[in-house]
Amino acid sequence: MPQGPQAQLPSAHAIGQRRVLVVGDAMLDRYWFGAVDRISPEAPVPVVRVNREEERLGGAANVAMNVTRLGAQCTLLTVVGDDPAGQRLRELLAEQGVATVVGTDAQLRTVVKLRVIGRSQQLLRVDFENQPDHEVLQQMLADYRRLLGQHDVVLLSDYGKGGLTHVGEMIELARAAGKPVLVDPKGSDFSRYAGATAITPNRAELAAVVGAWHGEADLASRSTALRASLGLAALLVTRSEEGISLFDDAGHLHLPTTAREVFDVTGAGDTVIASLAALLACGMPLREAAAQANRAAGIVVSRFGTAAVTLAELAAA
Repeated sequence: MPQGPQAQLPSAHAIGQRRVLVVGDAMLDRYWFGAVDRISPEAPVPVVRVNREEERLGGAANVAMNVTRLGAQCTLLTVVGDDPAGQRLRELLAEQGVATVVGTDAQLRTVVKLRVIGRSQQLLRVDFENQPDHEVLQQMLADYRRLLGQHDVVLLSDYGKGGLTHVGEMIELARAAGKPVLVDPKGSDFSRYAGATAITPNRAELAAVVGAWHGEADLASRSTALRASLGLAALLVTRSEEGISLFDDAGHLHLPTTAREVFDVTGAGDTVIASLAALLACGMPLREAAAQANRAAGIVVSRFGTAAVTLAELAAA
């Protein structure tokens, strides 16, 4: 299979003129780091003596931060709960220079993912969330319509937390406005993403929809059929240590991983789709943007936790 083309990255000035609208489920990632010196006498589990805590942007908020870190302008449209975690998310987004249009829903609990780390390994993840009984972003549709005309690319970051239950209407509005739409999908029904420009499932998410494949030819056959059924310009599959695979009108482009050492794949998919969006906004062809997004992912997986890549780091890679 052919390898990715070499692409000329846009200048910092050029990318700084482009705008990406990110819509989806924002989360707060918390990390507790500590030493593991003994096993608990109460149960056969390690005791972690916490000595450092961190809070980072997660979900769609991490995607927005990745777009901003590359140098493009970004607006995040999301809804959070009326709680301290939601307020902390707003603060972190402001610190990262992400423009926001954030709604508050009293029935929603802001999603928090707490990871307990000992000896540089994740020992436990604890999720704090609730499943809303209504479309939490429906109240923001007027804001979405208003923001569409101000942005070059729309990125829908679906984490299955209720923010994009009726994503089809957002895709239709964006395409009617002539905006490319990228979707990071979730769940076993991709039909609601029909009409998007491209979707970027990981291999587990794709397998949940098309079934397990046996070899590259079978993967290509199933992916091509899915792309056709959804009317997508492209389907990009992130495959962890196997790199990424892009399926478009020209066929199958496989891009092997560029990571020298994989330390943590957390947030790598966010980096891929954020890089794609920022580079497509600059007019870069999809295949060239995919090659650069793959390089960006190779950088972030060598770091711990959710991370982002600058344009200078991508150029150096």
